[in-house]
This record gives sequence, C-alpha cells and structure tokens, in this order.
Amino acid sequence: MTRKIKLGIVGCGRGSSFKGVCDALDDIEIQAVCDIKEDALEKNRVSLGAQEAYLDYDEMLDKAGLDAVLIGTPMPLHVPQSMAALERDIHVLCEVPAAVSVQECKALVRACTSSKAIYMMAENYIYMRPNRIVTELVRQGLFGTPYYAEGEYIHDVKDYALKTPWRRHWQMGIDGITYGTHSLGPILQWMPGDRVVKVCCEAAGSRQTDTEGKPYGQAAGTMLCKTARNALIKIRVDLVSDRPHAGTNYQLQGTDGCYESSRGGPGDKDKIWLRSRDQHYCWRELSLFSDVPELAGKYLPADWRGASEAARRAGHGGGDYFELVDFIKAVRGKCPPAIGIHEAMDMTLPGLISQQSIAEDGRWIDVPDSRAW
Repeated sequence: MTRKIKLGIVGCGRGSSFKGVCDALDDIEIQAVCDIKEDALEKNRVSLGAQEAYLDYDEMLDKAGLDAVLIGTPMPLHVPQSMAALERDIHVLCEVPAAVSVQECKALVRACTSSKAIYMMAENYIYMRPNRIVTELVRQGLFGTPYYAEGEYIHDVKDYALKTPWRRHWQMGIDGITYGTHSLGPILQWMPGDRVVKVCCEAAGSRQTDTEGKPYGQAAGTMLCKTARNALIKIRVDLVSDRPHAGTNYQLQGTDGCYESSRGGPGDKDKIWLRSRDQHYCWRELSLFSDVPELAGKYLPADWRGASEAARRAGHGGGDYFELVDFIKAVRGKCPPAIGIHEAMDMTLPGLISQQSIAEDGRWIDVPDSRAW
C-alpha cells in the first residue's frame, strides 16, 4: 500500500486523543468516525477532520472504504467490533484489554486466524519513555536474567462511573484484575519470550459504595503470576480506593540489576542499579540514561532519541503516538504488529483468569496459551 491509509475511528471520546497524532503522520488520514451520541456526531466529525460520520458501526465498515479501524469504545465492545472489522479484512487497532472473557478471547483468535487483516492491541504504556529505556537495557543484557517484577495501576475512577456506566460494572464491579494490561504489558516486554502460565488473586474486600449505596468490587486487587521461565510477577489494580493517582508503578529485579519507578511522591525519581555500572549497591536516576548524551546514544531507544514534538506531546507519555506509528508499519507490511493477537492474549488472559481465582478463594489456576488454540 503506497497511498494514505484510510482510518475509521469508533468511539469519538477516546478517538479524539489521536487527532494530533494523525495530523503529524503523513501517511494516514481519518476517513470516518462512528459514535452512538447523535447530537455530537457532526461536531466530532469536524473536530477530527473526518470525511464521513456514522451512527452504525457496521454501516461505516461497509460504506466508508476503510483500510483500518481504531476501536476506542467500552471494553465489552472490543471483541465484537474487532471481529466485525477482521471479517471484512479491515485492519484493527483496539484499545485495552483485548476481551472481557476467555470465550471472547478464543473467538477473537479465530477471527484473526481467518482474516487477511492484522490485529494490534493498543497497549500504550509499553511506549512510555522510562519503560522503553528499561526495555532497551534489558535487551542489551544489563539486567542479566529478569526474574521478579511488580506493576501497579492505582487510579480512583469512581467519578467516571457516573459519566460512563459501563465502567461501573466492567472495571469497578468485578473482583480481580479487570484492567491489568497497563501494568503487565511493560513487564512482559522486560521478560521477552516468557509468558504467564498460572495466577492466583486476592483482594482486601469491598470498602466503598456508589451513590446508590451499592458496593464496588473489592479494593486492592492483587494478582501473583508465575511464568514459563519461573519468574514471579505481582500486579495490583485498584480503581476504587481513595488516594492520589499512581498508575505507572513498576519494579524489575534481575540477576545483574534492578529498577524501581517513581511512585509520584515528593522528590521521588525513577531509579536503577546495574552491576556493570556500579559494583557497589548504589541507586542512579534512570534519567541519566536519557539526559547524558553519551549514555542516551547507547541506551535511549532510537524512536525516543529522534522523537518529534508531536510524539512528546502525545497522550500517555507519548504512547498514543508510537503505537500508531507501529500500527502503520504493520499495516504496510514492514514488520509484525508490536502487540499482535498472541501478545494481546498474553497481556489480557492473566487478568481474566485472576477473576476466576479470586472467586475460588485465591486458588492458583493455569493460564491458557492462545498459540495452542
């Protein structure tokens, strides 16, 4: 494909975040938008610079002449809308998580297998600057063998329950890890070739009620994961506790280094220790590897070294920009999707299995491998 890629966006709320990114990229144009809010549809079409607007998603897929679709709708729509596009051989970039049940995961894998189009899950946290630096340091072997990691997404979103009722159930009403890919995604990049094979999950009970007096799901949901290579991962997702936002908490331990992200407190910094640089135990700021020219030239990934102003301004720490760039490369056949269907399953399935575990008093449960389906 040599012409511009014609993109359709479904879900104008989340989709609006990509307008600046699309404008900054010469080889993609927003052809059509789709949303169920009829009173705002024309306004959204104009603001996103689209040629066409639709209230019906299937109609957009059939009539707009799209090459690809960006799905930014509520979680339970991700699989049916992804499948509808894949069945028409339209490429898919879908927001997280990939699915809301194991059955949906199986259906999506089948659809990807049958389609000529590609599927990519839009896990933007893997592209954040600190996470990309750690990924590069791991790739160059400076952590040795990573064997333990933590990821936390702690974000009080109870106010969103009033504006987006679907969140009340799918994110805040189900016990277990309902929104875990932002935490698990970067960690799996730091353990390349590995995957979670079993999980257990517990939480701290229901601690808050909504405006109708109904309890939210249990607070401080925490999942332990064992990987095929015997690494241990701890994931905490808490969307209901009253506290400041802390959505990008990570730790990584390897045989030759360790990393702890800032938790957002006063004076806290992303910090790292690498045996090859410090024989004695001594924290260094991670920014050293991006702000000092001689280190940045070696350890800061090339995409961030040459990042444009549009990339730096993009949402989710630049992730919205870089994930769309990778998606375009995949659509043009230059490389596989960065998070293809099986990588998406590796990030999504552990959270779904955790919901079964917490319902069974924290029992360890095997996580299926979508490659065997």
